[in-house]
Amino acid sequence: MTINEALRLIAGVVVLVSVALAVGVNPWWLALTAFVGANLLQSAFTRWCPMMTLLKKLGLPA
Repeated sequence: MTINEALRLIAGVVVLVSVALAVGVNPWWLALTAFVGANLLQSAFTRWCPMMTLLKKLGLPA
């Protein structure tokens, strides 16, 4: 699995889990979805993503 695939997997899982938590527990969990979306948006402009840095340190191939 490459860094890009892992990043998409992690973002998708976090969004789905936070939506499920917002429906079942508390709507404030949507803030986590907003955070993931904002991070993806800023990474599109800056070409830097904190999760990609972490995944590189974990040794995932580019």
